[in-house]
Amino acid sequence: MRSHPHAEARYRVIRLKDGGFGVEVAIPNTYPATVSRFATEAAAEEWITQQKQRVELAEGRRKWFRRAGT
Repeated sequence: MRSHPHAEARYRVIRLKDGGFGVEVAIPNTYPATVSRFATEAAAEEWITQQKQRVELAEGRRKWFRRAGT
């Protein structure tokens, strides 16, 4: 049984050069990506919490394997 692609992702809040914040998303066997821009560290942390909830919800529904038009 396959799991959601982000089920094993690691998230880390990082400070951006412009003073804002971003979230580094590291998925096993891929290069890390950065989601930005958040005005505060708390906003970045909240995004991480919401993202983890979305992944858990998708895991339960398995909708991420649907083909277009089905």
